[in-house]
Amino acid sequence: MTLMFNGIGVSKGFAIGEAHVLHRNQVDVTARKLTKKQIPAECRRLRRAIKIAKADLLTARDNIPKDAPSDISAFIETHILMLDDGLLSDTPIDIIKAEHCNAEAALQQQREAMAKVFGSMEDEYLATRIDDVNHVIDAVLRALDTGEEASTTDSWKGQIVIADDLTPADTVLMQNQGVAGFVTETGGQLSHTAILARSLGIPAIVGVHNIRQYVKAGEELTLDGKRGMLLAEPTTEMLSEVRKQQKSFKQQKRDLNKLVDEPAVTQDGVKLRLSANIEIEDDLKAVRRVNADGVGLYRTEFLYLNREQLPTEQEHFKNYTKVLRSLKGSMLTIRTADLGADKDFAHTHIFPSGPLAHNPAMGLRGIRLCLNEPSLFITQLRAILRASARGPLQILLPMLTNVAEVKQTLSLIDSVKEALTEEGIEFEQNIPIGGMVETPAAAIAADQFAQVLDFLSIGTNDLIQYTLAIDRIDDQVNYLYDPLHPAVLQLIKHTIDAGQKANIPVTLCGDMASDTRFVRVLLGLGLSEFSMPPNSLLAVKHSLINARRVRVRRFSTALMKTSDSEEQNSLLERINRG
Repeated sequence: MTLMFNGIGVSKGFAIGEAHVLHRNQVDVTARKLTKKQIPAECRRLRRAIKIAKADLLTARDNIPKDAPSDISAFIETHILMLDDGLLSDTPIDIIKAEHCNAEAALQQQREAMAKVFGSMEDEYLATRIDDVNHVIDAVLRALDTGEEASTTDSWKGQIVIADDLTPADTVLMQNQGVAGFVTETGGQLSHTAILARSLGIPAIVGVHNIRQYVKAGEELTLDGKRGMLLAEPTTEMLSEVRKQQKSFKQQKRDLNKLVDEPAVTQDGVKLRLSANIEIEDDLKAVRRVNADGVGLYRTEFLYLNREQLPTEQEHFKNYTKVLRSLKGSMLTIRTADLGADKDFAHTHIFPSGPLAHNPAMGLRGIRLCLNEPSLFITQLRAILRASARGPLQILLPMLTNVAEVKQTLSLIDSVKEALTEEGIEFEQNIPIGGMVETPAAAIAADQFAQVLDFLSIGTNDLIQYTLAIDRIDDQVNYLYDPLHPAVLQLIKHTIDAGQKANIPVTLCGDMASDTRFVRVLLGLGLSEFSMPPNSLLAVKHSLINARRVRVRRFSTALMKTSDSEEQNSLLERINRG
């Protein structure tokens, strides 16, 4: 009998293969009281487990194929750094000594403390990094339990892996062994598992709860990574249909690669600018591969995480100049630190302004935090301005809600320019300054922001969440996350119109810019500049260059006026036809 399971499709593609059900032993983390004499031995036991877990990661890193996507190496390096960080190497030792408890209980206590902090982060990408904490702690717990890290060594070639979750080290095995696809019980669109699946081009579904209870090893499966659908024991007719879809999808990918050097222009002559969002320097390989029009969003938050002290001006400067060299004259848009209200994370002396906010979404984050901590902000601004002498770049200010914040920031930038001039340091005097439109307040007041800024960038992820008052990574309410909600579309339209009226560029760098279901809607609203993860660019390009703005405009206008889901789906189907 055929069984169907639905989850979150996070990596497009189709797979057919036998099920490889991955079971990892659950480690007992029951707290045990220790005598004073047992404490030193327990501390040594924990240090040895950390050493074993690190050795396993180093082995995985050393076995990454040279042609593997950079994301894999980056995630493994992050896990290695986390094992070296005092939060996991020292704090649990302190807990053992203070509470006379076993290593497992100390690690679990630290896990729970870190989960609270990550959960308070409003940047949803950073919030989901608790996945990395869990994977690292689980690796240490398994080493405590067995005396060695339980690496998977059996072959996954041509199989569909079913697991609770997958680590970066697992992805190295998948890359080497030619896995057909995978399904996990946990995770979301922004989990590291999803990011790696998209980077590797592996069809994948996440969030299929308790799937391992229903699928047996060796069962034949089919997987649709776009619709998030898994079939167990499909019929002959179902298998035939999936094979046709699989063949068609592979041909589509080959066709997309032919678009790398094609001009980004719609059928009716609208010139488009398709830029890339990047996190780390290694993402630039993908930017070059798809021939993106520069970087529309460079997130700089990772410079601040997992460290004892704030990054120095020179660290910022070296990082930015490396990226500029790689872009070879294309524009780099640097978003200043969009750190959330998580000041007690890691080390309170980094952000000494006060305790964690009761409601981080409404607290000290983005530009508010930077203006509240001018020493932090000035360090980054000096580095950005210095780097501007090395290539074209522009500054993007996050989480704006009123024009006063812009004016205060511009005044601060002017003072930094004066200081650099007195020091005889070169920089671009007329560096463009832009602002993120990611709150309803900023969108409604977009015409005012357009008068004092050089460009606007719409961040739809936060804009949708703030407009609809929902958290998209909360399983209980994320079904309400609706990019086509009339209020959302009207705010986007109002921002685009404000930019056009002031004759300044408006780009969109949220998830909507990378989703081929919605990019023609945005085109119809008047948008012509999109910024997205590099691996989405060619599919977006294909959709847009085969569209006519004059045709899609009327459908976009209609979408702004309806909240009926059936009518929305009908309009969306028509706008994406052809």
